[in-house]
Amino acid sequence: MVPYSPPTRRSGHRRHPRLRRALAALSLLFLSACESLPEAPLHAEVPADLFLERDYRIVPGDRLSVFVWQDRDLSLTVTVRPDGRISLPLAGELEAAGRVPSELARELERRLSSYVQEPVVTVIVAETTGSFDRRVRVVGEAAKPQSLVWRPGMTALDAIIEAGGLTEFAAGNRSVLVRRQNGEAVRYRLRLADLLQEGDVAANPELLPGDVIIVPQALF
Repeated sequence: MVPYSPPTRRSGHRRHPRLRRALAALSLLFLSACESLPEAPLHAEVPADLFLERDYRIVPGDRLSVFVWQDRDLSLTVTVRPDGRISLPLAGELEAAGRVPSELARELERRLSSYVQEPVVTVIVAETTGSFDRRVRVVGEAAKPQSLVWRPGMTALDAIIEAGGLTEFAAGNRSVLVRRQNGEAVRYRLRLADLLQEGDVAANPELLPGDVIIVPQALF
């Protein structure tokens, strides 16, 4: 009777070189594909018919950041209630839904003027229940992948900062910006590592509503 001999790991070792070669080939293929993409234009021209931030009207569920100049106690973030109203210290309750942020800011200045000398108020929509077309999405190897509210003049650096930066596994210079143009998805190369590590302003394009930033994982 032939004694049983368990299988050795040698056969498995034979496959590792092939696996490594396959991964290396995929890595080179992905790298060459990214490098062949055009870089995103630095200045993004917003279409004239686009629903701009200055025209945005607040809706229930929106989170508003209220800043009162030189008064931290009155600067806070509030959520618009289902009835469309918000409550703020000294200003009391007021209608927020249906107003643009600048209009709400002027109303707050009027109310606070009884307590603060010449108040200067800024209202920013920090989070909105608005549509996909008014958002920028950061996915992949960002520290906090998320959907962000687009703002006029928003850049790739702004988006990455709001997403908490990149993870240690990110291949920053192989990042991709996907943008809808004339009904088609157009892909651009993003050099986020150069932007974050070297401060390369030429790698900091402006963003448009609906843009998606994809940060891939480095292939070791």
